[in-house]
Amino acid sequence: MDNRNLVRQRQPTKQSNSKQISNSNLVFFAFCSTFFPRIFTTWLGFPSIVNISHLGIVPLVFILILMTTRVNNFKQIAIVRSLLMALVLFLSINFASAILNEAGTINAIVNFLLLTENFFFLIALISIPLTSERHQELQIYLVAASLFNLFFAFIQEYILGMGDINPDYVQGVFYESGAGHVISASVSMTFGLYFLTTLKTNPLWLRIIVAMATFWQMNIADAKQVMLVFFLSTGLLVFIKFNQIAKLIYYTFTLIAIGAIFFWAIHNIPALGGFLTWARPEIYGPDGEATKLKLALFQIAPNYFDSFLHIWLGLGPGHTVGRLGGWMLGNYREILEPLGSTFHPVSGEVWMAVAQSWLGDQSSMFSPLFGWAGIWGDLGLLGLGTYIYIWSIVWRKLCFDDVSKLLVINVFVFGLIFTQMEEPAYMVYVAFIIGLRWQQYFIKTEYS
Repeated sequence: MDNRNLVRQRQPTKQSNSKQISNSNLVFFAFCSTFFPRIFTTWLGFPSIVNISHLGIVPLVFILILMTTRVNNFKQIAIVRSLLMALVLFLSINFASAILNEAGTINAIVNFLLLTENFFFLIALISIPLTSERHQELQIYLVAASLFNLFFAFIQEYILGMGDINPDYVQGVFYESGAGHVISASVSMTFGLYFLTTLKTNPLWLRIIVAMATFWQMNIADAKQVMLVFFLSTGLLVFIKFNQIAKLIYYTFTLIAIGAIFFWAIHNIPALGGFLTWARPEIYGPDGEATKLKLALFQIAPNYFDSFLHIWLGLGPGHTVGRLGGWMLGNYREILEPLGSTFHPVSGEVWMAVAQSWLGDQSSMFSPLFGWAGIWGDLGLLGLGTYIYIWSIVWRKLCFDDVSKLLVINVFVFGLIFTQMEEPAYMVYVAFIIGLRWQQYFIKTEYS
């Protein structure tokens, strides 16, 4: 059998092509359920349950796609199987922790979904046998959603004047969602990187303008921690490239140049002066206020460890400082409480520490409610290790270029700052790009 016949056999048939089109539409619908709900609840008056409907929609789309898609490629099957096994293990740890700490079943389910729905989305996306044309269509959908968020942020700043009231109100499509300015800026900066480095069919001048526009949104929204995350992540990416000398030299000099320009800019351009908020050495160090506030959970939580199992399984899903324990159990009390949700005093004590610190309302950089602390507090060392293991599969099996790797590192660094790892819009957005990049690589290697 010649190569042309082999390639023809690998291409989707007309029937599977029709099924794949509907499945790819389902994937985009799942993405929209995480990306646009605030438009319906804030602007159109839909009930608040729409904001968390993605917790049901994304897993449902995942199940439908696995049931209707027939994957014949061994590489795809192996990746999906590895991710599913790791997710089952993580789910078991959530329930084991809930049983140990008498946490509600709904706590375990919601906590698990908040931390893993991006993986369900990613599995669904990589399970579809996309053609190059359908891949391009999904890419266009992603770009359109990204530009809508970017333009809406500029409308909020320059037409509606929300930034004059408070820069935090420049939130794009995530308006009135707490840290919406950070989520919107994170999405935009991620889009700027993706558009600049990946969509090279567009002219360079346009890609540079879009990237600069996303940077400017971050600045006017006063979401400066997003810039710090990208800078630190690039530094870490450089560090892991010690065995690739050419790339190491290129990235190192680029990083130094950008750092030097940025250092000059924040000291000489008034519009960038907000970055000087962190330039106070006295608040750092072992006895610094920033250090004590940031690590508050690690002082408070051990007081409730009355069994050696708490070290391994934590204090229960939603019982410490993750997004569930930190906000959702209170914000969605009328929905979750009838389903048996449970609270723990640790959450209240950490919030008390924030209220008592003069740094508590200065910047989310100093917040003790951050992703890695939440996973450790809720699920212990086993939960923390398993969650990292899931990401290691994504890194090893799906990240074939520096863009995808940088986005994974971004997630890890964001996890040290706030609850970004449990923000559905941002996490599914990152999964969307990683999945599209892998699909592009897969199409090129399998069907060429």
